[in-house]
Amino acid sequence: MYRKIYLGLMLLFCTTEIVTFQKIATAQTLTLPKTSKKSICPAQLQSSLDAVINRPLFSRARWGVLVKPLSSQETLYSQDAKKYFIPASNVKLFTTAAALEKLGANFRIRTSIYQDGDGILRVVGRGDPSLKDAQLAELAKQLRQKGISQINQLIADDSYFQGDVIHPSWQWEDVQYYYGAPVNSLIVNENASILTLLPQTLGKPLQIKWSEPTETYRWKIENNSITIQADQPSFVEVNRDVKGQIIKIKGNLAVNAKPDITALAVFDPVENFLTRFRQNLITAGISVKQTLNINGGKNEQELAAVESPSIGELLLETNINSNNLYAEALLRSLADKLQLEKNQSTADAGLEVLKSTLTKLGVEPNSYIIVDGSGLSRKNLISPEALVQLLQTMAKSEVFRASLPVSGKSGTLKYRFRNTTAEGIVAAKTGSMMGVVSLSGYVNVSNYQPLVFSIMVNQSEQPVSVIRKAMDEIVVLLSQLRRC
Repeated sequence: MYRKIYLGLMLLFCTTEIVTFQKIATAQTLTLPKTSKKSICPAQLQSSLDAVINRPLFSRARWGVLVKPLSSQETLYSQDAKKYFIPASNVKLFTTAAALEKLGANFRIRTSIYQDGDGILRVVGRGDPSLKDAQLAELAKQLRQKGISQINQLIADDSYFQGDVIHPSWQWEDVQYYYGAPVNSLIVNENASILTLLPQTLGKPLQIKWSEPTETYRWKIENNSITIQADQPSFVEVNRDVKGQIIKIKGNLAVNAKPDITALAVFDPVENFLTRFRQNLITAGISVKQTLNINGGKNEQELAAVESPSIGELLLETNINSNNLYAEALLRSLADKLQLEKNQSTADAGLEVLKSTLTKLGVEPNSYIIVDGSGLSRKNLISPEALVQLLQTMAKSEVFRASLPVSGKSGTLKYRFRNTTAEGIVAAKTGSMMGVVSLSGYVNVSNYQPLVFSIMVNQSEQPVSVIRKAMDEIVVLLSQLRRC
């Protein structure tokens, strides 16, 4: 899964809206030729798609493709549609569909503050992935309005989600960055912090600035970067050390280069939450003597609370911007707390609910294997057939369909399909990681009938951009179907 940074994550201290960061806009844009209004007959589809898939440069790749009319079981094209493929972020289609079906479009995730005793307050998180400083400020405001000006003990209760905060099969190269951030009950600012590197005078190391200044004291920095002459090619690499809170920086920036921005996963999400909340409390005029991380309580007297946007709104961020943290939080929100078995993680309990919900939605249980909610794990396996089954069933949900990126218009498809016959008529979920590219969704074909499709490529040595361009050629062909 390639590294993406959203502008909204950079501005997470002042807004909850997330849009695609322009740093990758050029990389997302495909150079498909401007297409004419030509059309093809369904009988020509097999040979037309085969011509794309069977190109010599794809001889080592595995293609899985299924194309059907939205409202029928007729197969227009199939290539290994029943076989398993690593789906990357196409897993989010399963997670968001299950969350919508099980929880309902209006469900909201609540974060509460309870009074545990004289001067003792306990904040209970329930995994709201959208919680940011603005909501912490609102909680502080509510407490101040109730006459609270001093807290002797501020307790963080992070027990709502049980189990690992990072899936054991996620790769280290992912979990150090924001898109592999830990998933816990008390999330704030997407459990990420922005590190900005700026050029200084020639020959000096790059200057380091954190979006959250307290991060300066939490990390040991090994800065092996350098500022080079103006207009020279620049390259910067930032990595977390596996041994602990050590950040290694190497590379260079030209004197006149723009800042390099990296979003890193926080090391300790509960400590991060307490630090951010304490600062918001102080700003509101409330002093805090001590902060503690203690799980469990009676939840009797709620003093303050905030709620997330609705599930319908959370789905927009999850699918349109392919937000892994949101997907993992939604998976855990599916868990039935009353049925949670001893020593079972909340994520595993959520997976059980997800699978039973998919069966009710008509997805064959043996057509997929899912281990997380985001698709970051390479142990996920899904057939194109399973995705098409889900998409056909969920087509009736306007909320679900509205959560998908639109070709040439929004999210991860904003810079794809422009100036083609597919622009504006494709709603689909993207997915990519090393050797994996996927795209599944709907095509509203004007001269034929609406289509549903799933395309997945595994084990390719070609760059993601090359595979993506071929996929887009296939979707453009679908957009040109007509009745013959």
